[in-house]
Amino acid sequence: MDEVYNELLQHEVELEQKNEALEESQQFIFSVLTSMSDLLVVCDKHCVIEEVNQALINFTGKSECELRGSKFTSLFSDPESAAAAKCVIARLASEPANDLELQFCTYDGGSTPVALNFTARLSGSGRLLGAVITGRPVGELRRAYHALREAHDQLKRTQQQLLQSEKMASLGRLVAGVAHELNNPISFVLGNVHAMTRYTTRIKQYLDAVHAGIPRETLLKLREDLRIDHILIDLAPLLEGAIEGAERTRDIVDGLKRFSATDRNENVKFNLSEIIERSVHWVTRATPPKFHVETDLPNFLPVIGSPGQMQQVIINLIQNAADATDHQTEPLLQVSAREENGDIIVQFRDNGAGIAEEALDKLFDPFYTTKPVGKGTGLGLSISYGIIERHGGKLSAKNLAQGGAEFMLRLPRTPI
Repeated sequence: MDEVYNELLQHEVELEQKNEALEESQQFIFSVLTSMSDLLVVCDKHCVIEEVNQALINFTGKSECELRGSKFTSLFSDPESAAAAKCVIARLASEPANDLELQFCTYDGGSTPVALNFTARLSGSGRLLGAVITGRPVGELRRAYHALREAHDQLKRTQQQLLQSEKMASLGRLVAGVAHELNNPISFVLGNVHAMTRYTTRIKQYLDAVHAGIPRETLLKLREDLRIDHILIDLAPLLEGAIEGAERTRDIVDGLKRFSATDRNENVKFNLSEIIERSVHWVTRATPPKFHVETDLPNFLPVIGSPGQMQQVIINLIQNAADATDHQTEPLLQVSAREENGDIIVQFRDNGAGIAEEALDKLFDPFYTTKPVGKGTGLGLSISYGIIERHGGKLSAKNLAQGGAEFMLRLPRTPI
C-alpha cells in the first residue's frame, strides 16, 4: 500500500507540473495572439471558426462570440472570395496557398482586399484537421512596401551621390600629381616622334637618291653622311619607347576613369598591393616633397571586390595622413601589409599629432571632421568605412604609444 501511495503522490506531482506548464503555454500563446497585428483565423476543415485574435475582431467589428462557431466564408464580401477560400482549405493538405487576395467585409460595412496565407492543421497521421489563416489588408501592405521601396531607393541615390562627391573631391586634390604623371610618358612619346620625324626626312632624301640612279660611290657616301645605318638601328627602340609611353598614358587614363566613374558594384579579383602602390604614387605626386611614404608590401595580396572603391579608401587614408603630418619637420607615413589567419592586414602609421580622445568614437560618423572649414567634408572616413564593410572587412583607428595614429584595414583574403 505504501508503494502504491507513493506512486500516486508522484503522479499527482507530475500532473501538477504538467498542468502548470500547460497553463504557461496557453498564456504564452494568448499573449502572442493578442500582440499580433496581422489578422488570424483558426478554423476546422468545414470552415467553422474555432479561434480568432484581437486584430480580426477590430477589423470586422464583430465580437469574439459572434466569430467563433460561424463560417469563415461569412467574413467575405463576395461569393467568389468565399468559394475560393473554401476551395483552398479543401486542397490545403497537398497545395498550400500564400498571398491570396480576397475581399473581406470591414467593420463599417465596406469591403477591402486582404492578402491571406493558408497553413494546414494536420493530425499525427497527416489527416487534414483544418487551417490557420493569417492576413493583412492589401492597401496597408502596398503603402508600407511603397514607402519602404521609396526610402530604399532614396538611400541608394544619396549614397551614390555622397560616394561620387567624395571621389571627385579626392580626384581634385590629385590633379597636380596626375598631371605630372601624364606629362612624363607624353613627353617621352613626343620626343621619340620628333626624332622619328627627323629620321623620316633623311630616309626620304636617301631613297630619292637611290631612285634617281646616283652612282654607287656617291650613294655610299650619302648613306654615311645621313647616318642611315644608325637610323635603322635606332628606329626599333624609338618605336618601342613611343608605344610604351602611349600604353602608360592609356593605363593612367584608364585608372582615372575607373576611379572617377560612378560605382558599378564591381566584384572582380585584384591585387591589393598594386592598388596601394598606385595610390601612394598618385598622392605623393600631389603633396609637398617633404611628405615621405615608406611601404612594406608583399608582391601579391588577392582580394575580391571593386578596385576603384578600394583605391578611393587607400587614397583617402594617405591624404589624411599627409594632412595630419603637415606641421611635422619630417612627415612620415609607413604602410605595411601582411596575411594573418586568412585575412589581409594593412596598417597606415603616421608620425602626426594623433587623434583626440573625444574624436576616436566619432571618427567614422558621417559629416564629423576635425579639419577646418573648407578643408574636409567629414565624409571620407565614413564612406571608406562603408566600402570596407561591403567588402567583408573592417576599418579601425587608434593612437600609437610613440605618437601618431594608426588606421588598420582588415580584409578577407581571396583564395588564389
